[in-house]
Amino acid sequence: MASYPAAAERYSKPAIFFHWVIFLLVALAYLAIEIRGPKGSDSRAFWSNVHFWCGTLVLALAVLRLLWRLWHGAPQDIDSNRVLTFLSRLVHLALYLFIFVQPLLGILMINAGGRPVTLAGIDLQIVLVGADPVARQFLKGAHELIGNAFYWVIGLHALAAIAHHLVFRDNTLRRMI
Repeated sequence: MASYPAAAERYSKPAIFFHWVIFLLVALAYLAIEIRGPKGSDSRAFWSNVHFWCGTLVLALAVLRLLWRLWHGAPQDIDSNRVLTFLSRLVHLALYLFIFVQPLLGILMINAGGRPVTLAGIDLQIVLVGADPVARQFLKGAHELIGNAFYWVIGLHALAAIAHHLVFRDNTLRRMI
């Protein structure tokens, strides 16, 4: 069994914080949209607000996470296998795109429907574009398609982390906890 890596081989504490908080927010956003309830219900209003908050916080933290990554960098890749390294980088790029694109699509979709994204409790209203019913349908479809596709990408990412830990027995997972 591999031992814990030296501090230089681990992700920094801020990188670990961004990773796990964004993970929790994405999970909560998915939960909120799945259990929100029927249109017009109090349940739907509550869980839609949770979904909006999560998406907005994911976007804000994604910006901070990217800035931290550009400033601080990341540990060296563990994989010596070029194919695994390529796949790892591809999945990580997809995940980074997801945490930026998905919240933006959600905001644009709500705005194109003629409404601001309102964050309950602080009365902040986010408006990036005006009403456009045709664009709304496209944005809604894209938001839902990407959301559904990323169930699989997130699952692949989690399975790869588990495989690194249990099968390859390297420090990939330990570097992020």
